[in-house]
Amino acid sequence: MDKASIRSHVERLWEESVVSELIEYIRIPNKSVAFDREWQAHGHMDRAVARFEAWARRQPLKGMTLEVVRLAGRTPLLFMEIPGDSNDCVLLYGHMDKQPEMTGWRPGLGPWDPVLEGDRLYGRGSADDGYAMFACLGAIGALQANSIPHARCVVVIEACEESGSFDLPHYIEHLAGRIGKPSLCIALDSGCGNYEQLWSTTSLRGLVGGKLSVEVLSEGVHSGDAGGIVPDSFRIVRQLISRIEDEATGKVLAPEFYAKIPDARLKQASVTAAALGADIYSKFPFVKGAGPVDTDPTELILNRAWRPALSVIGADGLPATANAGNVLRASTAVSLSLRLPPTVDAKVASQKLKTILEKDPPYGCKVSFAANWGASGWDAPTLAPWLERSLDTASSDYFGKPAAHMGEGGTIPFMGMLGERFPEAQFLISGVLGPHANAHGPNEFLHIPTAKKLTCCVANVLADHFNRTGS
Repeated sequence: MDKASIRSHVERLWEESVVSELIEYIRIPNKSVAFDREWQAHGHMDRAVARFEAWARRQPLKGMTLEVVRLAGRTPLLFMEIPGDSNDCVLLYGHMDKQPEMTGWRPGLGPWDPVLEGDRLYGRGSADDGYAMFACLGAIGALQANSIPHARCVVVIEACEESGSFDLPHYIEHLAGRIGKPSLCIALDSGCGNYEQLWSTTSLRGLVGGKLSVEVLSEGVHSGDAGGIVPDSFRIVRQLISRIEDEATGKVLAPEFYAKIPDARLKQASVTAAALGADIYSKFPFVKGAGPVDTDPTELILNRAWRPALSVIGADGLPATANAGNVLRASTAVSLSLRLPPTVDAKVASQKLKTILEKDPPYGCKVSFAANWGASGWDAPTLAPWLERSLDTASSDYFGKPAAHMGEGGTIPFMGMLGERFPEAQFLISGVLGPHANAHGPNEFLHIPTAKKLTCCVANVLADHFNRTGS
């Protein structure tokens, strides 16, 4: 395999075509269905699908078939099939839907306003993970341009990932006969510990979330009249959240939200900690004087990948501070997000969360928890020797350092689904979301050199996969 030719092909494709296409993609506010219930009427998702479809059809991939699959009442899905030089199959995955805008973008940047600054392309969705389709097809195209054989490739780009991929199982079932039984699954929707090597994701946390509501009064009343008599709904919310976590340490309390960390993952965390050091926490935009919950990199890596963590991600019933009168409010509601270890069942955890929060409501007030999101995590199978060698070789060739492996704190529902459906398959889960890339938040960016190198690495793995499995 001529690595220089692969690199040259990929560099040219990105510079002449992919970057400009991603710039136009950023302009489309195609928020995921959970954040835009009127997505069909607004048409933004269809615009994104049309751009992706048009670009893919322009690629000189031998025998490629492409279909925009639309099941009634569901978000669309791009399905591409590229014949290979063997009957084996590789499934490649990405998504095109986006998180909402989020506040806090620095001056000159915005979620739907693409800005190219040096190696960084700012804007919502390009790194998480609009680039994935371009990287997948670019990798296959680089192999074909250099007459390097590969297995049959199936590329799936969904439009529901940021909402929990609840449409995807229906498509996978619908397309099962056309997909077949892949021996390798590649997903490009994950992160990287740095931009200096190829990162393989070994596990993903699960997630449950919902709305915790506390109602005390039927209407707000004067705080001078009621204060000290009527319990404040916000205080009750605080009290209920303290049932879930220790507010002094952030430690989640219920043992049902924990899982035993495998020995292999403990060793892996130690190795990764040695590679990243303080970067595991210094990458975050702490205000002056603030810092992490711990400074031990190994413990922080395990916290992020294998331990539960609670966040309050939204609130209702709280007026803006500039418009807050002296009123004891009738109710408070908060949106909770509880990250779970990879092997904890999300349905069981969600029911446990509801039970803890709703049991014995303080002062007899009305407390309810409505679960609205949930997905179990995923722990990767042991890497086959050929894939482990391939990742190290690819990373050394294109990044200059061996591959690294780390559990991620995020959730990709698709992976658990694939793991159950294809238990014999090998997995490469990787991505470009490294330090400061800030997916879901303000100032999200795609680190273009890393995306190019990752494209090359995918090509390398596809070639090695073919040589490993043969015709």
